[in-house]
Amino acid sequence: MPYAKVVFGLPIEGPFDYIIPQGLRKKTAAGSRVIVSFGNRKLTGYIVAVTRQTNVRNLKSIIQAPDETPILNKNMLLTAEKLSEYYCCSWGEAIEAMLPAGLRAGKVIALTGHAHPRNNSQTTKPMLLHATELTQRWKQFYLQRIREALNAKKKVIILLPDNESIPAAEKIIRDNFKNPASALIRSHPEELKRWIEIKEGKVDIIIGTRSAVFAPVEDLGLIIVDEEHAYGYKQDQVPHYHAREAALLRAAIDKSAIILGSSSPSLESIYAAKKGKLGYLRLPRIKRYPEIKVIDTKRLPLFSPKKNAVFSRYLEDCIGQSLAAGEKVLLFLNRLGFATSATCVSCGATIKCPRCSINLVLHYKENLLICHYCNFKMAPPKLCPECNAGYLHYRGAGTEKIESELARIFPQAGATDIIVSSQSIIKEPGRNFGLIGVLSIDNTLNHPDFRSSEKAFRILNGLCALTDKKMVIQTGLPQNHIFASLANSDPDIFYDKEIKQRRELDFPPTRHFGLLKLRGKYPAAVELAAKALFDKLTEDKGKSAQGLSVNPGSPAKLRGNYYWQILIRARSAPEIGKFLKTHLHGLKHSGIIVTVDIDPV
Repeated sequence: MPYAKVVFGLPIEGPFDYIIPQGLRKKTAAGSRVIVSFGNRKLTGYIVAVTRQTNVRNLKSIIQAPDETPILNKNMLLTAEKLSEYYCCSWGEAIEAMLPAGLRAGKVIALTGHAHPRNNSQTTKPMLLHATELTQRWKQFYLQRIREALNAKKKVIILLPDNESIPAAEKIIRDNFKNPASALIRSHPEELKRWIEIKEGKVDIIIGTRSAVFAPVEDLGLIIVDEEHAYGYKQDQVPHYHAREAALLRAAIDKSAIILGSSSPSLESIYAAKKGKLGYLRLPRIKRYPEIKVIDTKRLPLFSPKKNAVFSRYLEDCIGQSLAAGEKVLLFLNRLGFATSATCVSCGATIKCPRCSINLVLHYKENLLICHYCNFKMAPPKLCPECNAGYLHYRGAGTEKIESELARIFPQAGATDIIVSSQSIIKEPGRNFGLIGVLSIDNTLNHPDFRSSEKAFRILNGLCALTDKKMVIQTGLPQNHIFASLANSDPDIFYDKEIKQRRELDFPPTRHFGLLKLRGKYPAAVELAAKALFDKLTEDKGKSAQGLSVNPGSPAKLRGNYYWQILIRARSAPEIGKFLKTHLHGLKHSGIIVTVDIDPV
């Protein structure tokens, strides 16, 4: 008698054995969906194997098999299994991360045709392409590799970091190929329809965001992950997979080629290239590299007599010269709003979001205090809510405050002569400014995050692509190695120094981190559970993973829930997953939810 090993999209380990009834044997195979009874519920499950033996008594039978053919092939099942090992989730949760919502909900589909895969006999080493300009990556590399794959009758998956990047990529494909393309986007209203078309072999090129890495392609020849460093590739729900790592895993299993392209590669990819796991190619910059001038803000009084000046005198002069020459100016500030905090002068209390433990930000034009996490809004109070004093002091410079200062200093400037922007401007590569002034990068550098220098370097590197003339950076940390790297037009200065520092600290990418997040409605209960769990994880001295810290979350309160987190380190991600699955088995804390994020960003 045949038995099916079934897993579910739940945080429970399987698989679970079920009897395959005589009438369903032609419709059940590895990769098939089934409806079964699990406890007192009927659930959709996924067959991961069919066997003739079982050690379990009193088995239940499969109730229904909704599909005529399996929805997952053996390679996708293996990819899901490896993902579950890497990201510390169940096999079923990994499978459901691959599927559109309709299939996860049990919707019945009919496949009118079926692609017949041809096995790839070999694969090439994954390639890291380092090229500043997007057009350079496409024209000099991507298009040629796509053409080679199509000529070999293979399919192509192109991953992009966000929805805004998709239209431009689709246009490039339409302009260069006659083959159809499909955007496989998680929120797309025709997602299931597109999934079926791909499954039936009707689509040669798939373009989409991170979930497109799981497109049901049979003859996969090439995966392109553009801007592989982007944080948009990290899934913010369980399982917290990173599309870059999922793409590398799938390419290895499908024996397909893979290109990781980036204007500013992640340290993980650079480190893998230095270890020989990735091929590496850096294309020369097309646009001339700008002159970089670093201004030490600790010495601002030497440049501007005004106390708490926003601009150094040097930057003011540069702005004036650029305007006189008819050039456009970009002032970069990594903050929104008018002021970043509202503080009572009498008692020192700062007005915070009632649902999140962060400061509310004043937006002057709307006359509102806004939370940038949950979008809570309130009118600025006339009295301090703590002591009823009548004066609140607004501190910190946001984009609106900079615009106000510019109107005062350069009243002759037109509305489009000087642009004040945050990171969104980096996604507009067609722009070319005569001058870029960086007013605030220290808030990124000073953030309590081991990736802070990498994030700041990436921002500044992206800004450099928007000018070939001059960039002035105001900072209180001029000795940081990111500035030497930029001033010398040599990214290796940054990467070599950063990797050395990370290795000395046993930080990623030389090690892997796992972050356990505990959340609940009651702060004392969450804290108690987090500390008890940390003690449990650290009591075994011979373990492969090491508990590093237990701390309140950042922020400690978010959308009404209180957070604590536990940081774990190991040599590999699967070691963390194996360790946690062992120690979290049977863990129960009433009202507290525990999630695991491997390689948090």
